[in-house]
Amino acid sequence: MKIWMDGRVVGPEHATISVLDHGLLYGDGVFEGMRVIGGRLVDLEHHFARLELSARAIYLALPASRSQLVELVGATVAAHGQPEAYVRLVVTRGVGRLGIDTASCQSPKIVCMADSIDLYGPAARQGVRLVTASRRRPDPDVLDPRVKSLNYLNNVLNKHEAKRRGGDEALVLNRRGQVAEASAANVFVRQGRQLLTPPGTDGALEGITRRRLFLIAPELGLEVIERSLTSVDLLAADEVFLTGSGAGIVPVVALDDVPITAQDESVLPQLQRETRRYAERCGTPCLVPAPPPPPPPGPI
Repeated sequence: MKIWMDGRVVGPEHATISVLDHGLLYGDGVFEGMRVIGGRLVDLEHHFARLELSARAIYLALPASRSQLVELVGATVAAHGQPEAYVRLVVTRGVGRLGIDTASCQSPKIVCMADSIDLYGPAARQGVRLVTASRRRPDPDVLDPRVKSLNYLNNVLNKHEAKRRGGDEALVLNRRGQVAEASAANVFVRQGRQLLTPPGTDGALEGITRRRLFLIAPELGLEVIERSLTSVDLLAADEVFLTGSGAGIVPVVALDDVPITAQDESVLPQLQRETRRYAERCGTPCLVPAPPPPPPPGPI
């Protein structure tokens, strides 16, 4: 792992943050999770646009321009030096006095991390088992799901419940009993050649990988449709899968111990292959610079 902080890239043992930072004290801040695929950062501009929207929504002025963010993210990834990686860009409210008043926080803090990630282990290939979480997704008038904030306690507790009940991941419903998303990924249901996914208004984060499928799927003869879903739609599906920058594209094999099996040939291998091609075609190069040439030979 490599971490950009205070203008330099360091290892985790040298990365420190104040205990008075409101990101730590109150979860006051925003973040983005990005993927490096084949040495290229994928959908960088869309990630930054979402970060800027999240920051505006919580009245947080970003302390760096987009070009500066591109530079520091690139420096972090280059220092990490791996062609496949996960990047976490965090902006906190910064150091302030105790209490939730933000007036004392004068300097927002940027932290960028690059590392490997494996959210589901072997289940990412074999298929994850979903458990319907008992905690519902808050309505947009509580906290709009389009705001990717540091306060992930709802997600954390839903994931904890799923693991405690023997699953790999939680299926999170909104107050009306409609599917919002998983604890850390978007949900897709395939019916024939249609891919159905909940709209943001049902409590889903409008994921960047999710957005990418709207571009890739039609090239494979698949139609992507935003539509409200319930648990029954998952059980009746030809195929169910999750998407996310951290998760990738992951099959689902069960919901609440009821098996979900693909009724015909899975489309996931095609989607995964086209995602890599998309990265090669549209991603931002960010890999480590080529090693220096060897010194010239000495005199013979």
